[in-house]
Amino acid sequence: MNEPTDRRTDRRDDRGDDRGDDRRTGRPAAAPRSRRPARALFWRLFAINGLVFTAGTLVLALSPATVSSPVLLTEVPVLTVGLALIITANALLIRRSLAPLDALTTLMRRVDLLRAGDRLTDSGNGDLAQVIGTFNEMLERLEAERSASSAHALAAQEGERRRIARELHDEIGQSLTVALLELKRVADRAPEDLREELRSAQETVRASLDEVRQVARRLRPGVLDDLGLHSALSALGSDFSQASGIRITRDIDPRLPALSEEVELVLYRIAQEGLTNVARHSRARRAELSLTEEDGRLTLRIADDGCGGARTEGAGIRGMRERALLIGARLTVDSPPGGGTDVRLVVPPQVPPVSPSPHTSSSPHAVKES
Repeated sequence: MNEPTDRRTDRRDDRGDDRGDDRRTGRPAAAPRSRRPARALFWRLFAINGLVFTAGTLVLALSPATVSSPVLLTEVPVLTVGLALIITANALLIRRSLAPLDALTTLMRRVDLLRAGDRLTDSGNGDLAQVIGTFNEMLERLEAERSASSAHALAAQEGERRRIARELHDEIGQSLTVALLELKRVADRAPEDLREELRSAQETVRASLDEVRQVARRLRPGVLDDLGLHSALSALGSDFSQASGIRITRDIDPRLPALSEEVELVLYRIAQEGLTNVARHSRARRAELSLTEEDGRLTLRIADDGCGGARTEGAGIRGMRERALLIGARLTVDSPPGGGTDVRLVVPPQVPPVSPSPHTSSSPHAVKES
């Protein structure tokens, strides 16, 4: 006798409670909304039209104007003016009511997930506020998901760079060092007519060893881990000036606040990419690399006196924007034609790490060198 009751109970359990969790997905069931946006918009337009026609009817009923049957020619202008007033009032009220949709459409066209914080400030009126609020929430969710996916991708990229740099240093670098020592030993014992060729081979191996070390440093800057951001940026500027022949001026504030490893790595990578773009595209003679702090905000600036005129953003700049999003920073690129390029990264105040960075200098004077 209890079997049918148990089956009915099981069916109710399988369907789940509408106010609880979704049994099939395991996610909390969405709370029912009091009014759907489409239905609310319908009732808004219905109320506006009803109000306008009601007002027109009252005016016609209370005014001394009359309408004959059939309509007289003298009554046609009165009816035409009344109809025009009703249509005009209806159009103005509907246009004012739906005006926030124009701003929402404009935002939909220009929105870019790499430029976070672009929101519609106009909250609308009445039911449209729900549509605008839902769209802003969608943007926040998409930006958060993009930031999380970019963080995972960049973390995997940095891990692979670290592995390749370690292999270059420990395996290829060691092998080239051994080959260089062997060549030196053979050159010391070789006949005089072969020593010149062995010395030439020795210089070739030494140049290859230097190139391998430079590649390893670009992949994973060991100076950033060992000496900190200040020394890493100074070394980056020196290496850039030697490799490109472009004179660089460095202005790095030594009184930087304690930064997390993630922020330091983002600052270094963006400075590295910015200087790489200067060497490849700017045709500049001078460049500037600066990192300053004001009211807790950090400003990284890479500027040059080159040709400027960068109209489209390539993979390098988009990669810089993705890195900036990881730490909530804002990247701007100003490149007027013939006026050089100015890249600025503004980092908001960060929560200091648990232990202060041992690389922060205590010198009372900023470093300005060229």
